[in-house]
Amino acid sequence: MSIIQIIFLLLSVMAVGSALMMITSKNPVNSVLWLIVVFFAISGHYILLNAQFLAIVNIIVYAGAIMVLFLFVVMLMNLNAETEPIKNRRLQLIGVTSGGALMLIIVSAISKIDVEQLVQINAGDSGLIKVLGMNLFKNYVLPFEISSVLFLSAMIGAVVIGKKEEIDIKK
Repeated sequence: MSIIQIIFLLLSVMAVGSALMMITSKNPVNSVLWLIVVFFAISGHYILLNAQFLAIVNIIVYAGAIMVLFLFVVMLMNLNAETEPIKNRRLQLIGVTSGGALMLIIVSAISKIDVEQLVQINAGDSGLIKVLGMNLFKNYVLPFEISSVLFLSAMIGAVVIGKKEEIDIKK
């Protein structure tokens, strides 16, 4: 077993373990912190796949900016046990049903994996900035622009929600 395979296994165990801790944590702040650990483990996988740019962007954007935003939202919401809404049995049944369906899909996908065809680690230059930029602006320019409009509308929505006084649209 090579060192790359050992690192891959350690990062995978770290990602799955942190994801389980995130889901099972009772404190929302701890859940956000566990999610940051998951993002760091995923960034390690990107580095193993020779996608250093994606690893750095994942750390800066997701583990940095978005997790800080999540942390502020969780702290502003002041989630306590007293303010927790009453759980509806129908919603719990829908959640268990959809979780079971997702588990069946994952088990089906895993059972069809060809073990003979393994992923080559550190092969090619598909994760490099030049190839990524050319692919993004040649093949995926429309989804890229649509996502930028969605981000802009989300920022405008956050500003509108954050305003204390009432906004008169007719002016």
